[in-house]
Amino acid sequence: MSRILIVDDEPQILRMLRASLTVNGYEVVSAKNGLEGFTAFEQLQPDLIITDMSMPVMDGLSLTREIRRISKVPIIVLSVRNMEPLKVDALDAGADDYVTKPFTMPELLARVRAHLRRVSDAENEPEDALQEGDFSMDFRTRTVSVRQNSVHLTPKEFDLLHFFLKSPDRVLTHRSLAEAVWGTVNDGQTENLRVLVAQLRRKIEDKDLRYIVSEPWVGYALKVTGAKTSL
Repeated sequence: MSRILIVDDEPQILRMLRASLTVNGYEVVSAKNGLEGFTAFEQLQPDLIITDMSMPVMDGLSLTREIRRISKVPIIVLSVRNMEPLKVDALDAGADDYVTKPFTMPELLARVRAHLRRVSDAENEPEDALQEGDFSMDFRTRTVSVRQNSVHLTPKEFDLLHFFLKSPDRVLTHRSLAEAVWGTVNDGQTENLRVLVAQLRRKIEDKDLRYIVSEPWVGYALKVTGAKTSL
């Protein structure tokens, strides 16, 4: 039974999530703010965390950063504000997903299943390392280097780059990329993908070297040998 930690200062949200997740076979623990959430995380080692963005004492963004320093546990951030800068902040802090309130439980449950499944698949991943063009990935340490320079990626940025490198120089559709990274596809994931690609670009490219190429209305391709360009 997977253990899920819910961190939210709204009692009705905690009750609703606890009931729905418990009915679907998950063990649920909860906390009312980020500080309590971090203590619960350290003590209970949950398999997945769902946290609100705005909370007293310690907000969801700070909680995500603190957990990401020591763990790769999947983190889903909830927020009533559907604003791109907040999504960028959450994903850059290490969140695996961003869900805007109000949301439906079937949607959230699908994302929970997808993230837990990806963790299980990663643990059974027989591949130790991958080398393609300018890129090198080590799956044991979850580290990446580009042209022999170490690059720090969040878990979802790592997953996105891995999927790109399995099909180098090929255009991959928005749908296939979203499914590979989150396991589900919906309107919110399309926006999250755009933000995630922009974050990955910022970390692996510079003003003179470009790797990710956009195919309008279709998707993206990763060129494993960087093209000289002016960005």
